[in-house]
Amino acid sequence: MAHAVVKAGDMGAVTGWRRAILRFEAGLIRLVEIPAALLVLAEIIILFVGVVARYFLHLPIVWSDELASVMFIWLAMLGSVIALSRGDHMRMTAFVGMVPASWRPVLELLAVAAPLVFLCAVLHPAIEYAEDEMFVTLPAMDVPNTWKAAALPVGMALMAVVCVLKLVRTVHVPQLAAVILGLVALIALGVIASPMLKTIGNYNLVIFFVGLVAAAVFAGVPIAFSFGLSTVAYLTFTTNAPLVVVVGRMDEGMSHLILLSVPLFVFLGMLIEMTGMARAMVGFLASLLGHVRGGLSYVLIGAMYLVSGISGSKAADMAAVTPVLFPEMIKRGAKPGDLVALLAATGAQTETIPPSLVLITIGSVTGVSIAALFTGGMMPGIVLGIALCLLVRWRYRNEDLSGVKKATMKEILGALLIAAPAVALPFVIRGAVMEGVATATEVSTIGIIYSIVVGLVIYRQFNWARIMPMLTDTAALSGAILLIIGAATGMAWALTQSGFSQELARIMAGLPGGAATFMVVSIVAFIILGSVLEGIPAIVLFGPLLFPIARSMGIHEVHYAMVVILAMGVGLFAPPFGVGYYCATAIGGVNPDEGMKPIVGYMIALLIGLALVAAIPWISIGFLS
Repeated sequence: MAHAVVKAGDMGAVTGWRRAILRFEAGLIRLVEIPAALLVLAEIIILFVGVVARYFLHLPIVWSDELASVMFIWLAMLGSVIALSRGDHMRMTAFVGMVPASWRPVLELLAVAAPLVFLCAVLHPAIEYAEDEMFVTLPAMDVPNTWKAAALPVGMALMAVVCVLKLVRTVHVPQLAAVILGLVALIALGVIASPMLKTIGNYNLVIFFVGLVAAAVFAGVPIAFSFGLSTVAYLTFTTNAPLVVVVGRMDEGMSHLILLSVPLFVFLGMLIEMTGMARAMVGFLASLLGHVRGGLSYVLIGAMYLVSGISGSKAADMAAVTPVLFPEMIKRGAKPGDLVALLAATGAQTETIPPSLVLITIGSVTGVSIAALFTGGMMPGIVLGIALCLLVRWRYRNEDLSGVKKATMKEILGALLIAAPAVALPFVIRGAVMEGVATATEVSTIGIIYSIVVGLVIYRQFNWARIMPMLTDTAALSGAILLIIGAATGMAWALTQSGFSQELARIMAGLPGGAATFMVVSIVAFIILGSVLEGIPAIVLFGPLLFPIARSMGIHEVHYAMVVILAMGVGLFAPPFGVGYYCATAIGGVNPDEGMKPIVGYMIALLIGLALVAAIPWISIGFLS
C-alpha cells in the first residue's frame, strides 16, 4: 500500500530537510510519551492507595478522585497525540484498500488533513473554554478547574503540530495540493450554502451526521475526527451555537471517572501477557482438551473467555492466546483461514465478559450499574460459546488425532497448579467489586498489583525493560478510545439539541409489535453500527437515546445491554466491514481472504446464540440480586 506520509521507522528512507522534520517530530513525541507514561503510573498508584486507605485503614483520601480526574484528562489528550503520531487512531480502511493504488496517497493525506481542519476549528474555542473554567473551583483540591481544562487546548495544539509535520514532509506534493484545494472548496461551499442550510431544519442531520460522517469514515479519516469534524460543520453552517460548546461536551464525555478504568485495564491486559499468566491458562486448558477432536478450538474459545475477563481489551485478548495456540493447531492440520475465523468469532462472543470496555462505557453514558453489567455479562458469553463449540464439533468430526498424546492426570494437575494464580485473577477482580473492596474504576489497580506480584514471585517472568513501552502504548490506545468518546459525546449533544432523540424515541416506541420488534430492530441496527463505527462510538452516540426507550417498553436495561453489545460484536468482527475481523487476521498473520468463507458458519452460530439471549432475559439477569 502506498503511504501518504513517512513513518518514524522509515528514518533511513528520507534525506535532507525531511529527515530533520522527522527527527523533530520524533523528539516532540518522546517529550509527550514521558509525561503520558508517568500519568498512567500515577493513576495506578493514586487509585490503589485510595483503595487501601479507604477499605483497610478506614481513612478515605477525599482529594484522590479529583486529582485522578485532572490527570486523566491530561492522559487522554497526551495519549491522543501519541496515537495520532503513530497512526493508531481507529479508522476504517476497508475502502482505502479497495481503491486504485494511485488514489491511496490522496486518502492517506486526507486522513491527516481532515483532523487538522477540525483541530484548527476548535483550538481557539478550547482556549476560551479553559479560560472560562478559571471561575470554577475544584472543591477538594481548592484549585481552578483550568488545571484540568487546559489539557484540551494543549492536546489539540500538539495534535495540530503533528498533523502539520506529517503533511509538510510528505513526498506526495501534487496529491497534498489536491487534498488542500478539495477541503478549501468544501469549506467555501459550506459558507455559501449556510443561509440555505439554516432553513431546511433536520434534513441537515442527514447531510452532516449521515452523509459527511459516512464519507469521512469510508475515506479512512479516523473515526474520532470524523465525528468531530461533522459536529463542527453542522454547528458552524446551520446554527449560531458557539464552538466552545463542542469543547465543553468533549470534556464532559472524557471526564467520567468510570472511564479511568479504560487505560488501567488496557495496561492490565499487557501485564498478563508479559508475565506469562495467559500462557499458563491456555496451557491448562490444552492439557484438558487437547486430545479430543477440535480440542484446541475448544481451548481457543475457553481461553478467550478467561482472558477477556482480565484484560478488557479485545486486541490484547487475541494477542495473548494466538501465539500459544495457532502453531500447534496448524501443526495438527487446521487451516489458517478457519483459525482466524474462529478467533474473530470468539472476539464477538466474549464482548460481554467483564471487565469489557464496552460494558464500562455503557455504564458511563447510560447510568446502568457497572456491577450489574459485570454480573449479567457472564452467561451470555457462555451461551454463544456453546453455540461455537457445537459448530466446532461438527467441523472437526473427522480430525486425525493419531499423533496426539492424551495428557496424564499428573500432567493435568501440574498444569492446573501452574495456572491456578492466573485463573484466579478474573474472580479476584469480580469479587473485589461485588464485596465493595473497590469500585469498578479502582478494581483494575487490584488486578495490576496482583499480576505484578504473581509475575515476580510465582512465574518469575517480569521484563522491567518493557514497562515504559507498555505504559506509552497504554496511553496511546486509551487516548484513541477516549477521543472517540469525547467527539461522540459532542455529536450526541448536537443530535439531542436538534430534536432527533425525541423523534427517534417516537418512531421506535411506535413500532408495531412492541418490545419484541424493538429488540429485533435494535439487533439489526447495532450489527450495522458495530461494523461501521465499532462498539464504543456506537454506544456513546445511541446508548443515551435507546436505553430509556427500552426501559419504557419493559425491557430490563441489563438484558438490553447484553443484546446490543453482542449485536455490535457480531458487526465488529464480521467481514467485509468489521474492523475487528481485520485485527484478528493481522494478529494471526493470515490473509483476510482466507477467513471469509469459514467465518460465515461461525457468524450464523453467533446469531443463533444472540437470538437465544434476546429471547430469554434470564440468561442476562438471572444472577442479579
